[in-house]
Amino acid sequence: MIGRDLLGIEDLERSDIERILETAERMQEIGERQVKKVPTLRGRTIVNLFFEPSTRTRASFEIAGKRLSADVVNFSPGASSLSKAESILDTALTLDAMDPDVVIVRHKVAGVPKRLADSLRAPVVNAGDGAHEHPTQALLDMLTVKQEKGRIDGLTVTIIGDIAHSRVARSNIYGFSKMGAEVRVVGPPPMLPADVESLGVKAYISLREALEGADVVMALRIQLERVQGALFPSIREYAATFGLDRAKLRYAKDDAIVMHPGPVNRGVELSHDLADHRPSVILDQVRNGVALRMAVLYLIAGLAPGEESAP
Repeated sequence: MIGRDLLGIEDLERSDIERILETAERMQEIGERQVKKVPTLRGRTIVNLFFEPSTRTRASFEIAGKRLSADVVNFSPGASSLSKAESILDTALTLDAMDPDVVIVRHKVAGVPKRLADSLRAPVVNAGDGAHEHPTQALLDMLTVKQEKGRIDGLTVTIIGDIAHSRVARSNIYGFSKMGAEVRVVGPPPMLPADVESLGVKAYISLREALEGADVVMALRIQLERVQGALFPSIREYAATFGLDRAKLRYAKDDAIVMHPGPVNRGVELSHDLADHRPSVILDQVRNGVALRMAVLYLIAGLAPGEESAP
């Protein structure tokens, strides 16, 4: 994968996903050390080009790069020439001329990472673009499930909520399906794309039916910043019908785990109790995000065959 772009899970083969997850499991050991740093990417430069707010993704990419000893540059649009009407492409080309080894891109418009990947010499990693994809989130979710359940193949994964506007949902649908899981989606009809079953999932409007026999239950944040018009009568009604609590979770398997990509709207998508206690694995997802992104950076920006090994 050296030098390859990572723009979406749709573009990956199952073997690619398996290699990334296996590498991430090896990277986890670094986070358990007293000194959490290795020289693997010493001399490499990573640029975080975030045009949208982010806590988990941006911080974990930065920590991942630094744990691998890369030089990490965090780009702030508000303090750049974008405020002087420079185009995004010109900004990216300017940074590319400084010879970074990887450019991480997040943008509210779908397709921006692909547009930049077509123009830049450096490989581009999509950190979320509009309602298109968020590949590293799906990969860390699969890593979490694999560690909790020992496998992904044959599991039933239920995704609840705003499927239509969620890049996380789309990437997880592609990822879990490619890894052999049965994927179900459930939510108010306006939140379910009309063609969602063409992606190989089963669509429900009854939460109880969607939860029956589920091994993994993933609640999604309502994408209010991407919603135009009312998709449900009220937040209170959404929480009553599709908000997950321990009473509703009883319809899933007894050992089902609960996931959420964050940030959580407490009392809406998840009850406070489920957000903070088992079977929630939300903080495990966050922790795994660092190792997963270390794996991605290593596989894309690592040493090419014949290149001198890092000291």
